[in-house]
Amino acid sequence: MDQALLRQYISTVYELPTPDGPLRVSLDGDSATDPSMLPELLTRPFAVLTAYNPRSMLLPRKVNEGRHTVMRDLLILGCYRVEQCVGYDEEPDGTWREPSWLVHAMDRDEAVAFGRVFRQNTILVCHNSRPELIVTDPTCDDVGRVIVGTWRLRA
Repeated sequence: MDQALLRQYISTVYELPTPDGPLRVSLDGDSATDPSMLPELLTRPFAVLTAYNPRSMLLPRKVNEGRHTVMRDLLILGCYRVEQCVGYDEEPDGTWREPSWLVHAMDRDEAVAFGRVFRQNTILVCHNSRPELIVTDPTCDDVGRVIVGTWRLRA
């Protein structure tokens, strides 16, 4: 995988819904972070999935929204609890924002399958209180390659 693209994925800020309000996190935290100090959501298994811009190809807004709605419907039919979230570039001049779905208690293999079906380069999975960026596009890298990060809480 291109190292610049990988750095972008790792530094992406995710705004995740919690009962106490939005939780802002990224995958570029300090590896010494004690998992017992994390907010409850980050200690449970979940996936962050999107259907927007397959293989980093910018699509018209209407097409992206349609794909994203189809993904949500399939997740709900699969009996998953699904909530809206967003990933974005926090750089001052950054304009990139990508709507996503927080999918509670989703199995890693099924999350990878959704990423492949919707032609995503990677997906995000929380496993054992650690964020894992998993490659789902064979043109980027080996499918299933895992880049393990550490949660960084953002203000």
